[in-house]
Amino acid sequence: MRTGFIYDDVYLRHDYPDHPERKERLVSVVNHLEREGLLKETVSIKPRRATPEEVALNHDTSYIQEIHDFCASGGGFLDPDTYAGEESYEVALTAVGAVLEGIDRIVSGEVDAVFCAVRPPGHHAEYAKAMGFCLFNNIAVGARYARKKGLNKVFIVDFDAHHGNGTQKSFYEDDSVFYFSTHQYPFYPGTGSPQERGAGKGEGYTLNVPMRAGAGDEDYEPVYTKLLPKTVRDFSPDIILVSAGYDLHSDDPLTYLNVSTEGVRKIVRSILRTAKDLGIPVLFALEGGYNLRALGECVVVTIEEMVGV
Repeated sequence: MRTGFIYDDVYLRHDYPDHPERKERLVSVVNHLEREGLLKETVSIKPRRATPEEVALNHDTSYIQEIHDFCASGGGFLDPDTYAGEESYEVALTAVGAVLEGIDRIVSGEVDAVFCAVRPPGHHAEYAKAMGFCLFNNIAVGARYARKKGLNKVFIVDFDAHHGNGTQKSFYEDDSVFYFSTHQYPFYPGTGSPQERGAGKGEGYTLNVPMRAGAGDEDYEPVYTKLLPKTVRDFSPDIILVSAGYDLHSDDPLTYLNVSTEGVRKIVRSILRTAKDLGIPVLFALEGGYNLRALGECVVVTIEEMVGV
């Protein structure tokens, strides 16, 4: 696949000392990719700043203004887990903008696949609520933007160890966006049971596959080699968007799953193979992953699979 890689040092400006979601995460990702010589195998793409109007495709306008004002006043903690500093509003707009730029490059035919190395992450952010380290929901805004660009059906895969409550809620009554998630359960944020399947015309377009604490490669493999491909084929989307959370790794300090780096490779390979078989593009956006070495290694195997080295 012709693969775009989107990153900018602006993402390092959102930071809080000793917080798990810190700038060193992306420093580690870029250092690992440079060491393996993988960046030269990709198309380097600079993100753009999403406009507040674009973010409002998925978020309340008053909430967007609230985040702006909170950051302008010096920032702090929006909840016990989620911080924002003076520059975090602009950084968060640029995290959304990376996904939008990636979709633009896909639609233009420049690339077939994109990896967005961004922060803050997004999949916990709800319509008018920041939570779980997330300010704006990068993938959810991206899904709505993709539909505006003529990609009528969007399939979202979320393999973060934490359930993407914000993304699920955004499309719970929508039959044009399918949300597929594997995650540790029960666990933060408390959502993601198998009974959560969508509602109204969106019923049946949410599929949660909970994983027990300690679940490893052998538990994930049939989900991604059998269930996911069938579900994607049945839905027949125009694009796959991936919330790539690498905190499912066995060495992650915040979670209790037991997936190896090679297990992550197999998950990514199955997603990419499914997309290739159907002739549709795929975009990955970084979510969690808090062991710096494991995060770097997992992004390396992701890019290796994307570029086919």
